[in-house]
Amino acid sequence: MLITSCSRKKDKFINRNFHALGTKYNVLYNGNIALEKGRETVDNAATDNYWQLLPIERMQVTEEIILPGQSKNQDFERAEEKAIKAVQKHGMNIKGKEYNPQIDESYLLLGQARYFDQRFVPALEAFNYILYKYPASDKINTAKVWREKANIRLDNNKLAIKNLKRLLEQEELEDQDLADATSILAQGYINVKSKDSALTQLAIAADFTKKNKEKARFNYIIGQLYNEFGIKDSANLAFDKVIDMHRKIPRPYYINAHLAKSNNFDIENGNQIEFLEYLTDLEEDRENRPYLDKIFYRIAEFHRTNERDSMAIAYYNKSLRTNLGDKELKSRDYATLGDMSFDIAEYKVAGAYYDSTMMNMKLNSKPYRVVQRKRENLEDVIYYEDIAQSNDSILRLVNLSEIDRLTYFTAYTEELKVLAEAEREKAEAEERRNASGSGLKTKENNAQLGSKAGGKSMTNSTNTRGGKESNFYFYNPTTVAYGKSEFAKVWGDRELKDNWRLSDSKGNGFNSIETIDVAANASDEERFDPEFYISKIPTDQKLIDSLAKERNYAYYQLGTIYKEKFKEYTLAKVKLEELLQNNPEDRLILPSKYNLYKIYIELGLSSKASAMKEDIVSTYPDSRYAKILLNPKSEFAKDENSPESLYNNLYKLFGEQQYAEVVQKAEQYISQFQGDPLVPKFEILKASANGRLVGFEAYKKGVNYIALTYPNSEEGKKAKEILETVIPIMAKKEFISNETGNHFNVMYPFANSEKNQIEEFVKKLDSAISKVSYFKLSTSVDFYDANTTFVVVHGLKSVQGSTGFAEILKENKKNKDKINRPFYSISSPNYEIVQRHKNLNQYLESQ
Repeated sequence: MLITSCSRKKDKFINRNFHALGTKYNVLYNGNIALEKGRETVDNAATDNYWQLLPIERMQVTEEIILPGQSKNQDFERAEEKAIKAVQKHGMNIKGKEYNPQIDESYLLLGQARYFDQRFVPALEAFNYILYKYPASDKINTAKVWREKANIRLDNNKLAIKNLKRLLEQEELEDQDLADATSILAQGYINVKSKDSALTQLAIAADFTKKNKEKARFNYIIGQLYNEFGIKDSANLAFDKVIDMHRKIPRPYYINAHLAKSNNFDIENGNQIEFLEYLTDLEEDRENRPYLDKIFYRIAEFHRTNERDSMAIAYYNKSLRTNLGDKELKSRDYATLGDMSFDIAEYKVAGAYYDSTMMNMKLNSKPYRVVQRKRENLEDVIYYEDIAQSNDSILRLVNLSEIDRLTYFTAYTEELKVLAEAEREKAEAEERRNASGSGLKTKENNAQLGSKAGGKSMTNSTNTRGGKESNFYFYNPTTVAYGKSEFAKVWGDRELKDNWRLSDSKGNGFNSIETIDVAANASDEERFDPEFYISKIPTDQKLIDSLAKERNYAYYQLGTIYKEKFKEYTLAKVKLEELLQNNPEDRLILPSKYNLYKIYIELGLSSKASAMKEDIVSTYPDSRYAKILLNPKSEFAKDENSPESLYNNLYKLFGEQQYAEVVQKAEQYISQFQGDPLVPKFEILKASANGRLVGFEAYKKGVNYIALTYPNSEEGKKAKEILETVIPIMAKKEFISNETGNHFNVMYPFANSEKNQIEEFVKKLDSAISKVSYFKLSTSVDFYDANTTFVVVHGLKSVQGSTGFAEILKENKKNKDKINRPFYSISSPNYEIVQRHKNLNQYLESQ
């Protein structure tokens, strides 16, 4: 009977049942176990981003390419092998009809294994095969649902929605099949941005699913969708359903439901005391320790909303310290701390926070670009604040008396000695711990013996509190001194008062950054010697003047940046007033006073504004600023003498090749409008005109000057880019062979004394080339240097052709069309080199 029943080609009762039982209880049983094991692996590997709308199905889709015959997961590979074995070894396909009722389930297993292994096209084939081959199968509806899941993974959303709607209309699905169908239909609606339709389907799925994980997930997504629609009451009801399941579901759903619900708290009308107690309970629950980073963030947001900034900052930092790898949360913490620092004008600190924010964001994403723009806006202020802070501290040391210098650096070296002692004690303590580790077992044995003898030994061995052995920070004077020094490194000497972190809250004004840098490169003997630091203070008057000049310019730039870009008028006022007290260059005085006048107006300081106006009008009566102040309604700033108008006129002169005049006027305007944002534009126009006038080296020098002088302006950044990428290419002076050229020109040189002949000559030349139809010829008048101008014919194909063309024009039989003038034939690349380096003579010698 066994031998007879093994046949797959006989439609007998015993044969059918033998293969059906073998398929169900052996092959498919093991295959389904492997499938569930693989699904659990996929579920554990997936990481949900609760900051965004969750996907309906918890599965992390990767872009990894799998070759035919390969698998991402061994469990799915085993499940697929079992499904194939069931078909090959137990299939009873007799005359096109399958007699083993378990084969449709084998194909379903095959499709599911491929689906979870992220091979969606082969999975779709397996599900379609069931629909085609087994239309009477009891798994037909399950196969239809899984087919649409595969379609949605392949972005065939509209097709999947159409098929699922027809399935729900035509069939009465059982509970789990109905939950699967409606949930995947909801995902389709979400993908096509019909989220209101998704809500209805998700509600059905949440009611009919038998799996608690799915019920929690669906209700959480329902809450997220209601929040997107602004219906907070319905969202909270959905989150409450998740919270009520508590221990029946994974902890992340429970905690995030609490946090999502807390985000909907009405801060104006709600009971804030009860709400804070609610958040505190979440914080103090030991089971919530893995989620403290998110809980701390939510508490920080609550305090920030209530304008308790100190508490908010403390909790944002707690969130960062307890973060277990949630980059989205880190980016939010850092971004918020950056915004808070920005709001209190701590731009350098804000810039550091924004740097950390971008490190935890997806590169080039939209949020990344938003933060990047904020950070770029801080480049200038950070750059100039560094210069001002550094140079100020050096100049203050320069202005100290010998006694004050000695006092200052004696105190500093004493701090260094304390730090060195703290480091030494720390190293010794570490050595003692390491040494005691080897004898730990012996001590434990002794302690046990002492305990048996009366317990006194254990008490004595553990009583190590107090004295030098105390671990409490403030009981150890060495660690306290170390902490003070570390604070001074970061913040300087700050006065004890509210808002001490503000940049203008300073103590004695000394900054130890420079001394720290010097100490880093000193020997041990020098580090603790005050005279060593005193010897490093600059004494050369030229260097001191240079530091003061650089500091003053930084103050001016900070004043204008705070005023124009950030509207921080108080900060701008402080910087510009300090600048005027520091004996600045003449070029900075007038624009600083005018900016201060505008700032006083904004701050409502009318008496100061009037005094500053009188000062400008009386001291600089012929200046542009005085004319604006005397007649503000004339819109003088926008007339023909405004920087913008003068720049536009100068640019027109550049286009007309009046390079000498451009250079001369650009220098005049740069001096006249020093400090104006348009000055770098005048500089780059001047550099370009100098390059056309004198040559490559002059252009290179001008671009280098712009990159060094205006490093944070758009022109300065562009100049730096030109220096790195364009200048090395332009520096090449070697002429190429005429044999390799494809485009050639004919040059007719004109001296300055012949300039009045150029216009007539060009007309005659244009008339001549208009009769040439076999080339696309054109002419141009090109400046070469202060003494020579070229009239050039473009569009010839070879050096012989260009020479021949010029000779034909020279020998023209019609005397009126004859062009009898010296000329040179040159390829277009060589012409560029000649114009760039002004080396025509070298080119002629090389021919």
